[in-house]
Amino acid sequence: MWKKLIGWLVLAIIILIYLSIGVYQVGPSEVALIKTFGKYTHSTGPGIHFHLPYPFQSHVIVDVETIRKEEIGFRTIESYGKISYRTVNEEALMLTGDGNIISVEAAVQYRIKDPVKFAFNVINGKELVRFTTESVLRERIAVRTIDDVLTVERDKIALETAEKVQEILDSYDSGILINKVYLQEVAPPDQVVAAFDDVNNAKQDKERFINEATKYANDVIPKAQGQAEKILREAEAYAQKKILEAQGETQRFLSVLKEYEIAPEITKKRLILEKLQSVFSSTKNIFVLDDSGTIKLLNVNDLIGGDTK
Repeated sequence: MWKKLIGWLVLAIIILIYLSIGVYQVGPSEVALIKTFGKYTHSTGPGIHFHLPYPFQSHVIVDVETIRKEEIGFRTIESYGKISYRTVNEEALMLTGDGNIISVEAAVQYRIKDPVKFAFNVINGKELVRFTTESVLRERIAVRTIDDVLTVERDKIALETAEKVQEILDSYDSGILINKVYLQEVAPPDQVVAAFDDVNNAKQDKERFINEATKYANDVIPKAQGQAEKILREAEAYAQKKILEAQGETQRFLSVLKEYEIAPEITKKRLILEKLQSVFSSTKNIFVLDDSGTIKLLNVNDLIGGDTK
């Protein structure tokens, strides 16, 4: 009797131990995916649950709330509470569109938006995100110049990379949601930093000289244009003056010609007298030596019949 009772007790303990295998706990940020005979049947949320033990049912727990991070071009090292970073050159060195090499260290943040797809469609989600991000990032760097990557295009590169990685992961039906891609450090490789600085200094000198030349041109050109405009206006005024004078002389000549055609002798005499009057306008008397050698005084006023004083 006791042997039989002990046998049942042992069997009950074995059954309890076996059934305890089906007890599982799900954390606050996790969900449990229940598989029945190897096929997904349903999910359970946070708390303590029970399912039939193996081989009838099993479960997979997936953290769907925690933001995960993958590093490209560097690794974070934590030692004795201190955090340091190590560059991974084989990932960080990338080729730009203008043939230069640049060191890019980036990080991608993501979380699980569909735990079923993530658990059953993807073998290694961590590696998938990292390799996909590195590939897309190299592609985005390769279509830009090194200056653009170092300056104005950094944020745009990160945004384009995040969008493209999300598109690729969705095509894989991975259940992964990309939160953000950011370029942590972008710099020339250590081996060419000195040469790169020289090039940058030369470019800055070039820009400075161009700005100085532009400033000088902006100062000189308006003055030269003003001076040229002044000379042009003066030339036009002089030309107009000469034209008017020539037209006046022409009119005066035609008037005299008309008078001459009407009364040639009178006009001729008048012209001679007018010329004498203009020549001797400041002279009252002149002395004339005739053929006999006698000096005679000639009154100009009497000669020209004018009022010369």
